[in-house]
Amino acid sequence: MISTDVLTSYIRKAMPDASVTVMDRTGTMDHLSVRVVSAHFVGKNLLDRHRMIYQALDEPMKDGRIHALELKAETPEER
Repeated sequence: MISTDVLTSYIRKAMPDASVTVMDRTGTMDHLSVRVVSAHFVGKNLLDRHRMIYQALDEPMKDGRIHALELKAETPEER
């Protein structure tokens, strides 16, 4: 289990400008729907955007605090 604040801090370490929205999909805070809006995504395809988020969340993914993620990654212009 991971809190919304901790998850957001992991993402903002990699993308300080990120706007992060987290939704708990199962009530257990380990199956999450995450929306990240960041200028760091400009010029990146969807796969690269997702890789950036997974890289930012590497630690909580490896230690089991996050079991499943549904991702939405957008630039500020796509918002």
